[in-house]
Amino acid sequence: MKVNELGDKTKVTDITLKIVDKEEPRDVRGGELQVCNFTGEDDTGKVIIALWNDDIGKVSVGSSIKISNGWCSEYNGTLQLSPGKFGSMEVLS
Repeated sequence: MKVNELGDKTKVTDITLKIVDKEEPRDVRGGELQVCNFTGEDDTGKVIIALWNDDIGKVSVGSSIKISNGWCSEYNGTLQLSPGKFGSMEVLS
């Protein structure tokens, strides 16, 4: 799957992206959880990737990741990709 194939409420079977930017992690639910937005790209475009808790520290700018069985949805007018609760994220390099 490629970035240009993503849309609101898209099931993401497999996508491989290079991480090109990282925002500061932020606490949610009163500090109970942490979320961090990354920007990932492939040869067709860029997308925001939301990673939670332990996954945040596994990824850095310049690394490549593969998300399997994730989801993509629109949030505040921007497409956002995540492995979600039932998907997985693998760091490739």
